[in-house]
Amino acid sequence: MNIILVLIDSVNRNALSAYGGTEFATPNLQSFAQKAWRFDNHFVGSLPCMPARREIFAGFSGMQWRPWGPLEPFDLRLPKLLESAGYTTAIVTDHYHYWEESANGYIQSFQSAEFIRGHELDFWEPLVPEADLPQWAHNIEKWRPGYGHRYFSNVANFKEESDFFPAKVMTSASEWLAKPKTGKPFFLQVESFDVHEPFDVPEPYASMYGDGAARDRFTLWPPYQDAARQAEFMSQARPEELAFVRSQYGAKLTMTDRWLGKLFTTLDELQLWDDTAVIVTTDHGHDLGERGGYGKQFPHFDSHANIPLLVWHPGFQANGGAIENLTSTVDLFASILAIAGVEPPRKTHSHSFLPLLKGDTSNARNAVIYGTFGQGICCTDGEWTLIQPPDREKPLYAYSTMLPTTIEPQDKPVDHGYYIPGIDMPQWKIPITPDGPGDRRNLDSQPLLFNRRKDPGQKHDLWQDRPEERERMLHLMRQVIEQYGAPAELFNRLGLG
Repeated sequence: MNIILVLIDSVNRNALSAYGGTEFATPNLQSFAQKAWRFDNHFVGSLPCMPARREIFAGFSGMQWRPWGPLEPFDLRLPKLLESAGYTTAIVTDHYHYWEESANGYIQSFQSAEFIRGHELDFWEPLVPEADLPQWAHNIEKWRPGYGHRYFSNVANFKEESDFFPAKVMTSASEWLAKPKTGKPFFLQVESFDVHEPFDVPEPYASMYGDGAARDRFTLWPPYQDAARQAEFMSQARPEELAFVRSQYGAKLTMTDRWLGKLFTTLDELQLWDDTAVIVTTDHGHDLGERGGYGKQFPHFDSHANIPLLVWHPGFQANGGAIENLTSTVDLFASILAIAGVEPPRKTHSHSFLPLLKGDTSNARNAVIYGTFGQGICCTDGEWTLIQPPDREKPLYAYSTMLPTTIEPQDKPVDHGYYIPGIDMPQWKIPITPDGPGDRRNLDSQPLLFNRRKDPGQKHDLWQDRPEERERMLHLMRQVIEQYGAPAELFNRLGLG
């Protein structure tokens, strides 16, 4: 069985017509969903970008152990496991974090890699003189100093739609599929960094859902990593600007969908559907002003945590069927191996969703957890969701065999030993400050409890009103975290000790 994994960054589930969205056009994803399995309760795991990819590549839920960073020497490598089973492996991507020092080890796992350069802050083209920046780049600079200058320098020569990143990624992936192979089955990972910010698109997309010329008055890239800057932006932004940002996100989604269609057309032309499994998903969604914020920071509401997953498998045809069972990003690892008929060499945090395609729910998850290292953890059983913030005054440690540049240790002793269950390799136990600022909306200071079925928008906190469900979900969260073998201090930080 050939396998194609399509990972499109920052896709909001509720923006897709396949999931009932009506605001933006996504006809190619809709067409694919009509024959694929649609997973309705698929959730993020470790956030954001590289922690999510560590889950996919290694089947390891890293949010309990370490922030953003490279693969560990002990991490399994999904492409290497497939290669050992006889697969030809390749990746086509514009996700520039892969070629940064802080994300080493991922792309090195493939037999071949095609890089599309220049997205976001990629150190690609020389910086243009500041005097040459257009107004829309200056608008980005106001809220993200250096970002507008770097990005515009990369794309200054873009003229046509074909110059933009989704076009290049999907065209290159289609070309790879058409190349002669050795006869082995293949695993192709196709990654589009879009729909990620900045929400820069050419016409006709820029004016498809709003006024594209408004980029000279508004920003294409609201701030969210800095809590104070986020609050300042939200206090100043008029409804017209918030609507404009949303319109440009939708424009980029529609443009990405258009070029994804090229990849699907290639599968038609090469007659690959009968022997190729195709998985389409994202790493996380992206809040677009919901609850007064942008991005994908803790607390992780369903608006960016309940993400799309569409799966085509020629052996288990769905015809648009839906799967209600819980799955998570970390489950892609075991599922892809299962499709290939490969057993992982050791136990991981990943559960294959392949049995669900057969109607076998005997080993289905009863809950999933998700979060950002040092920021808190969320747990859902499908009906109820618990969002549990940390006590930031209690100790936090990162565990690694290395000292990645993303870990900034405190001026305290660093221990070493065997801390991660199942890993026969010593790790450093590094005192660390929380990864990133607290929530910019002051929503992370207390636990939150929601009934997803009765309150899908998660607007009504039931923490005080439903003590029996509160205690049940706290117990369930503790059980799941224990199953992952999390470090002892995490339970204390979350009030689960």
